[in-house]
Amino acid sequence: MHTFVEFLQTHPNFYLSLIFLVGLVVGSFLNVVIIRLPKMIERNWQKECCDLLEINNPELSKKEIFNLVNPPSHCPFCKHKIKIIENIPLLSYLFLKRRCSNCNKKISPRYPIIELISALSICIVAHFFGVSLQAFFAIFLTWALIVLSVIDFDTRYLPDDVTLPFLWLGILINLFNIFTDINSSILGAIFGYGILWTVYAIFKLITGKVAMGHGDFKLLAVLGAWFGWQNLLPIIIISSLIGIVVAISLIINKSYDRHKGIPFGPYLAFAGWISMILGPYIISAYLNAVM
Repeated sequence: MHTFVEFLQTHPNFYLSLIFLVGLVVGSFLNVVIIRLPKMIERNWQKECCDLLEINNPELSKKEIFNLVNPPSHCPFCKHKIKIIENIPLLSYLFLKRRCSNCNKKISPRYPIIELISALSICIVAHFFGVSLQAFFAIFLTWALIVLSVIDFDTRYLPDDVTLPFLWLGILINLFNIFTDINSSILGAIFGYGILWTVYAIFKLITGKVAMGHGDFKLLAVLGAWFGWQNLLPIIIISSLIGIVVAISLIINKSYDRHKGIPFGPYLAFAGWISMILGPYIISAYLNAVM
């Protein structure tokens, strides 16, 4: 194992190529998680509601097993089971000419886009962190942020099934000072949740409206736990600026739906990822500017 690590360290092009291929393969799985996890959570909610209200719902019990493995991947239109040769990340989409091999319906371009984003983003992470434990954990966080961003964009929901495990993982790894010290990690989690909750509470008190969901608080807590309280301000500023630009663009183009709202999770996730890569440089530039 040690020899293999040394080999990767001395052959950076091979290392990045390997990371790119892993990113494509995992990106294909991320598509499954993005589509199925919200449906799994919704089914679980329905079951819990029926159990709580003591309602016998035969339709719910008749539903087939549905998780990240079953049923096997299939075309959403004709239910054609996707063969292994048809499920090669990125390449299959091109070989099939963007259409299902059975019903000829168009395949959404989002699948290869997410695969490509997964591959390119973890390549950037690997380039910045090299062959290290930081790179290993940063890659997993990158995948989690991709999943959370797309799910929030689709459903306006940031699932606890992803945020909470990564919150505790961030604190755990920083017991060993992977990204920051444990004190900064714990304070980052506390302040990350507390800052957005305070904004939420004040806005609701003044206007009677809900400006953001609790998932946003948890996501910022995750980023604080991973990178420390020192990175919270850059994350909040970057995400807010992106959100303002997007909101103005939607209003100008008359495509803003006030009833649907704008998901804040993707902007937090992107700002957190940028902070992970460039955090020390951003903080240093900020301190030089104010001092």
